[in-house]
Amino acid sequence: MQPSDRKALIFGISGQDGAYLADLLLRKGVEVHGTSRDKESTSFSNLRVLGILDKVTLHSSVLDDFRSVVTTLKNVQPRYIYNLAAQSSVGLSFDQPVETIDSIMHGTINVLEAMRFLALDARFYNAASSECFGNTEHKPADEATEFRPRSPYAVGKAASFWAVANYREAYGLFACSGILFNHESPFRATRYVTQKIVHGATDIAEGRLSVLELGALDLSRDWGWAPEYVDAMQRMLDHPDPTDFVIATGETHSLKDFVAGCFSCYNLDWRNHVVTSDAFRRPTDILYSSGNPRKARDLLGWSATITMPRLVELLVEAEQVRRRTERGL
Repeated sequence: MQPSDRKALIFGISGQDGAYLADLLLRKGVEVHGTSRDKESTSFSNLRVLGILDKVTLHSSVLDDFRSVVTTLKNVQPRYIYNLAAQSSVGLSFDQPVETIDSIMHGTINVLEAMRFLALDARFYNAASSECFGNTEHKPADEATEFRPRSPYAVGKAASFWAVANYREAYGLFACSGILFNHESPFRATRYVTQKIVHGATDIAEGRLSVLELGALDLSRDWGWAPEYVDAMQRMLDHPDPTDFVIATGETHSLKDFVAGCFSCYNLDWRNHVVTSDAFRRPTDILYSSGNPRKARDLLGWSATITMPRLVELLVEAEQVRRRTERGL
């Protein structure tokens, strides 16, 4: 099958990364198709916010159903395929381990096998995760760093990473994985700790809440800005050779600093408003996570410009705008 050079298919277009990627590709003149399990019942609210819902073609597709994946690829015939679907919450994966691992692993295999079955001349991007590395022990992880996953989510992502590598080597597919470190935006759900903190700080500043309960604050992460990270995804599929990349800012900050930054936007001292509770701790967690994006900088010309301090300001500003809009101000 010879697909169109200017056509992309995004599995999981309704999520944070899917929406920003769709917006980026449209601005580059690419015809964008996207999927959800049921396009008729999905709100696609992120696409609405970006003003691009009427500019993409939507399909219903279930990644853990091979026939559904084959049908979608055959109908769309994309040159670029982005696998951004599956359960994406690390915390939720401890409550739903089987569903999480299945959704990640089986979906990835089905797309790869469908590409092989159809002899589809396409380029495939797989969303891997920095969670695969586990604790980086105060050393920035690169593409050669060993995986030590510490959650069901990370186990699934590690397995899908190696599946992509296997199909690339065994069948010559143009298939690669982006090992993305934490990247945030206003599209994150409130179950993610970053949005919980942003919403909590704003509620306290408005007098709606007096205390914000969080889990461990001694965790450190490499946080970036999601719209910049989808640019790296696009560059990976435009690169001449299929290879894997670590995508990160190269800066690591503690969750405590993230909290302090949010509250300082409202001239508040977080220590007067935040308490920790074991109820929000995971069975296992990553204490320190740091990424080395040198390969992406050298081969893709990509580097992050927004790091944690500015990221916090952007998230707080977006939440303020959202609340003013809801009030009709």
